[in-house]
Amino acid sequence: MSADTAASQPNEWKPRFNPWLIAISIMLATIIEVLDTSVANVSLPYIAGNLSASTDEATWVLTSYLLSNAIILPATNWLGQVFGRKRFLIGCITLFTIASALCGIAGMRYCRKS
Repeated sequence: MSADTAASQPNEWKPRFNPWLIAISIMLATIIEVLDTSVANVSLPYIAGNLSASTDEATWVLTSYLLSNAIILPATNWLGQVFGRKRFLIGCITLFTIASALCGIAGMRYCRKS
């Protein structure tokens, strides 16, 4: 290969961001979503006991959670196009973190009063 042909070939494409970092970020968000569903499922007896509800009535908590999840999942494509995928993912993770922290604080305040 001569110097002329090597100079005429374009440079090799390299991604702007590490693809492994992107894959790990998406995997962590998915694990958190599955963990959240599991927490809601495991906490059903405690929710029923604290609210003096039957197990059948408490399952509406999980049903409403899964229903809201089924509604928002198809909408994420449109929301990702409107806000940008990166900005939308970061916003969702931030909102989830804030909501989880508020839930934790609410539980701590309840425990102090009793």
